[in-house]
Amino acid sequence: MESASRKGELIELYRMMLRIRAFEDAAEAASQGGVAAWGQKTSAAPAKVRGPLHLSTGQEAVAAGVCANLRRSDLITSTHRGHGHTLAKGADPYRMMAELFGRADGYNQGKGGSMHIADFSVGMLGANGVVAAGMPIAVGAAHAIKLQHGDDRIVACFFGDGAINRGPFLETFNWAKVYQLPVLFVCEDNAYAATTRSSSVTAGDGVCERARGIGIDVESIDGNDVEAVDDAAARLTGSIRRGDGPSLLHARTYRFKGHVSVDPGTYREQDEVDQAMCHDPIILAMRKLSAQAVEQAVLDQIKQQADQEMADALARANEAAWPLASDAYLDVQTSGAGQWF
Repeated sequence: MESASRKGELIELYRMMLRIRAFEDAAEAASQGGVAAWGQKTSAAPAKVRGPLHLSTGQEAVAAGVCANLRRSDLITSTHRGHGHTLAKGADPYRMMAELFGRADGYNQGKGGSMHIADFSVGMLGANGVVAAGMPIAVGAAHAIKLQHGDDRIVACFFGDGAINRGPFLETFNWAKVYQLPVLFVCEDNAYAATTRSSSVTAGDGVCERARGIGIDVESIDGNDVEAVDDAAARLTGSIRRGDGPSLLHARTYRFKGHVSVDPGTYREQDEVDQAMCHDPIILAMRKLSAQAVEQAVLDQIKQQADQEMADALARANEAAWPLASDAYLDVQTSGAGQWF
């Protein structure tokens, strides 16, 4: 029974990774000029994503494995590369795609774009276009939870290795430890800060040693092994819920694409990228499932379902209504007692 249960869990993790990959593949095609180019899966007219698009292709295991251990009432903060976290936390892919297209049905009515998607109904407090800016938001939310007493909700704070050299990193780690806050810090270490190799601008032994220096428990794992991520997240979230204070999950991963969807990533050697793609988290999970006697037809069906779901989201977003011009100043800032209208 335990083996069957574990197989079922891996299938669901695999399904989530495929959904994330399919969403980003569809969004990438749209950002580069049209929706019909994405495998000819939709007959919708060509359209473009509004604003920059930062893909997490190759990093899906981190989002899937961590969020599988979160409740709907738990909270997360994300980064500019946050589609996977948002989907894994339970957000609607259609409303996400509509936001990328700048349409009124988007999570921010089309005003925020890819880097600012939020869905409070599933505990997603928001992606953030500023590196490390989601960290103090996460710690503030965790402190609010602690002040409420008797609530075992936690906050998962996703950030990249480029964030560890910014001031909010130290401030939030220190605050979280001083007040023993219920926050799981998740470093998606893909070795690059935008177009710069992180190790070339990072002194010392990196994020793990910095966390240990503050007294935060650390677990470092292969972030492309979704079962390893799931297991580590289960241990750490359990500890945090028991009141043991903050922890860091260091997930070593790699983004297959450039910094943004139109970036060819020529600052990386092709051999490096090719080697990383041999460690694709989706392929690794598929091999594990095949070894557990899951038929290829089942795996193919899961992929087809994910592709169709995102093709439908893409087509709907392409046909969705634009925001009204009269709504431009709503939900953005004070209207100045109507002086803008």
